[in-house]
Amino acid sequence: MPSTRKIGTSRSRVLRRNAIDAEKALWRALKRIPVYGSHFRRQVPTGPYVADFACLKACLLIEPDGGHHSQDDVAAKDEARTRWLQKEGYRVVRFWNTELPENMNGVLDTIYAGLYGSPQSEAAALPTPPRPDGRPSPSRGG
Repeated sequence: MPSTRKIGTSRSRVLRRNAIDAEKALWRALKRIPVYGSHFRRQVPTGPYVADFACLKACLLIEPDGGHHSQDDVAAKDEARTRWLQKEGYRVVRFWNTELPENMNGVLDTIYAGLYGSPQSEAAALPTPPRPDGRPSPSRGG
């Protein structure tokens, strides 16, 4: 029987090739977020699961969900998955796929807060990079 890692890796490749438009747009946006000492990866094998997007340094997972995730059986599986990932030390942030094109700046603000807004996270100890949308910062002469 193949290891979970090999199964996760081959499944990750398939998921990357078959990404929906909302995931592609989020991936392009995540690549522009400055994360000091790390970066985002997509379709990351994590135990028995594959996380859609992950910043491993910050232990932050981003999960965009389609409409079928509102069905009771799928929502129950998502909840179990989230609990398992949290026990492993990850923070999971979920967005609806429809939210991504309609409110990408809000989504990125939430992700940015997940990276740098929590005093308990290791990432919060990293220096705060400039805002991803290029807004000037008063502390940086803007």
